[in-house]
Amino acid sequence: MTYSCRIMKRLIGIAVTAGWLLASTAYAEPAWVSDQFEITLRSGPSTNNAIQLMVDSGTRLEVLERDDESGYTRVMTQGGTEGWVLTRYLMNEASAREQLQALTSQLTNANTRGSSLDSQLDAIKGEYDAAGSQITTLERDKAALEEELAEIKRTAANVLAIRDQNTTLMDELAAAQIRADTLEQENRVLTSQTTRYWFVTGAIVLVVGLILGLWLPRINWRRRRRWDRF
Repeated sequence: MTYSCRIMKRLIGIAVTAGWLLASTAYAEPAWVSDQFEITLRSGPSTNNAIQLMVDSGTRLEVLERDDESGYTRVMTQGGTEGWVLTRYLMNEASAREQLQALTSQLTNANTRGSSLDSQLDAIKGEYDAAGSQITTLERDKAALEEELAEIKRTAANVLAIRDQNTTLMDELAAAQIRADTLEQENRVLTSQTTRYWFVTGAIVLVVGLILGLWLPRINWRRRRRWDRF
């Protein structure tokens, strides 16, 4: 055996010894009563000391002190009672029955939580489906409203076009009315001018007639007198 191997074994032995010593002097270390029977919690580390209470198997105790010489361990119950029990009746972990009960309780709790989660998941799925249905309805309503808005816009555009057309027609009608009034005024002026023209023409004709009536007889007489001389 090499020197390094011997040193390693010594170090391991020292570590094991130190661990055992620390374990023997640890405080508030948990321990459990063996699951085979009930044990007595005595006031001192011997059978001569009075029994304070009987501790059921699987009960969790807090280790306060270990006495390897007497084989007893001073412990404290969950209720706060201190006393001494035989070390050989203690285990460093809960019994299989307690572990099974704990695991069963955890499994029950997990199943309960799972059921609760399933219920919550179902509720969430229901809410999701309802939200999806509501979204579909809202999208359908939105499409209908958009179509209605487009129709209103088309109607409004038509109304505006008709209004603009009416405005244009009214302007054209006003302009036509103005032209008609102008033409009527011009017609009256022309009529008045025509009347005056015919009046003047008639007067001229009358004057010419009178002149001719006065002048023509003289012309005929002068001609006859001239023919009579020859």
